[in-house]
Amino acid sequence: MGSILVFLTGLLIVAIWWLSRQGVLSKPWLEQGVAVDFTEKSDLSSSAARTGLAVFLAVVGSLFALFLSAYALRMQLPDWRDVPLPAILWLNTGMLILSSVALQGARKAAREGEEDALKLGLLAAGVTALAFLSGQLLAWRQLNAEGYLLASNSANAFFYVLTGIHGLHLLGGLIALGRTILRAWRGTTPERLQISVGLCATYWHFMLLVWLVLLSVLAGWAGNVIDICRQILS
Repeated sequence: MGSILVFLTGLLIVAIWWLSRQGVLSKPWLEQGVAVDFTEKSDLSSSAARTGLAVFLAVVGSLFALFLSAYALRMQLPDWRDVPLPAILWLNTGMLILSSVALQGARKAAREGEEDALKLGLLAAGVTALAFLSGQLLAWRQLNAEGYLLASNSANAFFYVLTGIHGLHLLGGLIALGRTILRAWRGTTPERLQISVGLCATYWHFMLLVWLVLLSVLAGWAGNVIDICRQILS
């Protein structure tokens, strides 16, 4: 349990550092080299949106940290039975990585004013995110078919709850992404979509990080990583 908590703390520090590097709390109207003619009102609105996203991600991160702490405590009891991870989870992980990469490409296209590349990146991100969620549902169906039901074991319940909550957060992000895609197809210029695309990309990167943490814990890698590090340092 201690190893997993140390692992989660380290990842939380990395996540905070990464968010600061992404400029979530930055003031874009003070940055040089951004050729966008925003009014003072829109500047304040973008700052509020970035700050709001930062607060929301902090809350989401805390929520998952609490669930993983409960997971670490519960798995110490003798009645715990690990859930075999369906092979489709690895394909799903690849889809989520591609979705995050596509949104990062869309963010770059918005900054450079490339309308076609922006539309392609947004559409690719949406399609691959839907593929990820569909794959998660298939993983649930496979586990149910094999007898790993929600109420039959605590490990089963944690698997469904953790993956379900992550899926719901990603589904909520898809709503915001869908609105951004509609704006792009209605002719909104890439410059005016920079903030929306940037917020979506930051949210997607964060959800990818959360998923990788969940996957490492569910697969039992977290404790192994800590043990290996301890052996190397000893």
